[in-house]
Amino acid sequence: MSAERPLGGVDYPRTYQEFQSWFPDDAACLDYLAGLRWPDGFSCPRCGCGTSWPTARGLWMCAECGLKTSVTAGTIFHRSHSPISTWFAAVWFVTSQKNGVSAQGLKDALGFGSYETAWAWLHKLRRAMVRPDRDLLDGVVELDQSFLGGQSHGKKGGSSDKVPVTIAVERTAGGRLGRVRLELAEIRGGRDMVEFACEVVATGASIHTDGAHVFTRLVDRGYDHHATVGYKTADLDAVMPGPHLVSSLLKRWIAGTLHYRLSHRHMPYYLDEFSFRFNRRNSRARGMLFYRLLQQAVDTDPHPLKELIRGY
Repeated sequence: MSAERPLGGVDYPRTYQEFQSWFPDDAACLDYLAGLRWPDGFSCPRCGCGTSWPTARGLWMCAECGLKTSVTAGTIFHRSHSPISTWFAAVWFVTSQKNGVSAQGLKDALGFGSYETAWAWLHKLRRAMVRPDRDLLDGVVELDQSFLGGQSHGKKGGSSDKVPVTIAVERTAGGRLGRVRLELAEIRGGRDMVEFACEVVATGASIHTDGAHVFTRLVDRGYDHHATVGYKTADLDAVMPGPHLVSSLLKRWIAGTLHYRLSHRHMPYYLDEFSFRFNRRNSRARGMLFYRLLQQAVDTDPHPLKELIRGY
């Protein structure tokens, strides 16, 4: 694989026809995963040795400590009873669809025997969609909250039963939206919004917020803070246009792709998927998303079904 930026047709398939020719069987899929997991060659997960021998069962045996391991061990594919080629088909299907796919849609496309299997696979993939060490937002960042959920007649925003979601989005010099970060908030307008900003925005960045008093703490944290009082304005969208547009797109995605089938317990992982897609919305190479998701999947811990159900 290329040492620098991945290239279509070299590092990842550009079309479905290329996908089929690259991955005709499990052996081809495993070889591809090995290149993603060990780009500089095999590295023993126990002792770090770089020398190994292949075994009759298709495993790698470390020349130093004798550990036998597979390329899928310790990844989201760990101990899966399904062919790895089926996993590849799922990843291609999930990433090639601009707005993603629901569990029912994945079940129908791949012929799974149960809805639960498709649901679990999607949640495993969602846990690989956000890198823990991803770059911080920088420059001009707009920070605000939105509310997700059903209709709450006669109530507004934080007075309703809807779930608060904190949104941080970059605003480029040309006025366009850059990358986004989302987090399920504990309460409306709480201090956790400031903590969230400190986790996802680089120190020294210019953070734009509404007039809420809690945001004055950002100055003490090393940020250039700009407040625009918005609670009296007739056009709330004009105060924080970035977060309001992201909120609108998020709600449309939940309605159109997920068909409102999401729970509070699993909300953070749905937000991760939306962020993964939003931050790559301008990519014309869908195969690049396939490459990135697999690259992150081999670096993501296994998540047994009972953990997924509990929302861990």
